[in-house]
Amino acid sequence: MAKPITPVMVGVDVSKAELVIARSDSKDLERIANTAQAIGGWLKTLAGRTKIALEATGTYHRTLATLAHQAGVELYLLDGYRLNRYRDGVGNRAKTDPADARLILRYLSKELSDLKPWVPPHDAFYRIQSLLRRRASLVHTRIALTQSLDDMPDLKSASKRLSNNIKDIERLIERRLKEAMAEVGWQSDAQRCKAIEGIGDLTSVALANTFHRGEFKSSDAFIAYLGMDVRVRDSGKQVGRRKLTKKGDPELRRLLYNAAMSARRTKAWAGQYETYLSQGLKTTQALVKLARKLARIAFALMKNQSTYRPKVPVTCCAVP
Repeated sequence: MAKPITPVMVGVDVSKAELVIARSDSKDLERIANTAQAIGGWLKTLAGRTKIALEATGTYHRTLATLAHQAGVELYLLDGYRLNRYRDGVGNRAKTDPADARLILRYLSKELSDLKPWVPPHDAFYRIQSLLRRRASLVHTRIALTQSLDDMPDLKSASKRLSNNIKDIERLIERRLKEAMAEVGWQSDAQRCKAIEGIGDLTSVALANTFHRGEFKSSDAFIAYLGMDVRVRDSGKQVGRRKLTKKGDPELRRLLYNAAMSARRTKAWAGQYETYLSQGLKTTQALVKLARKLARIAFALMKNQSTYRPKVPVTCCAVP
């Protein structure tokens, strides 16, 4: 009877300049440049059954992730928050590149059964996500400049011109977003989302883009990916404070929160919002809950490829 081949586990710490690599079949660490050429050469040296884990770090991990997937290597992207908690849990005090590479290797080896292999998104996903984030940065910059120069009358004219120039770029980005959505055929899903009271152009684009990031089995999985699921910490009779996991894209959460603020002023959702408040929720909590409901409806519309039916207004405190 043939002896089963044990896969080689690999933990990679990613930085802008280099990759630090820890392997289950070696006590020594490897270091290679974080370039396509160096990574491609290293991947060719790997054995047939190899599993690689790395932490998602902005954009620096993408070259390795893409090339490893193209090479047929099983890849796992780890959540930074969970990895930090894991570090605390195993008692690691050091936070260095070599220590992190070994920690990632340990996490992969111990938690493999609970991990899912990474599947690359459509090329348009990152492009649309980048446009949304850059527009958000421009908005924040414009508001900050306006506020900082508001009490300087001699700069009012120059400040207004600068603000208008930034707005022009924002509108250009918005056009690019519509073009990108149309190119990949996701515009129809964005329109489904936009039909929901409170959801506007940008939020609908962000929701549709995220929906096409991968296969979500349920609305719960979609909400968890957005980072809008609740972390529960109860012990015995003590009920801990509920907090959002905030694992996903912060810009989409911001857009959904703003959508909830708009929705609460509509006839369709005003009663629902007041019901949340009557249940003892604070304003922010009620808005987050409403935002989560809007996201669930948007997911259902895109999943089922159905048309939104305007919501019948709910009377405050009505018994369901």
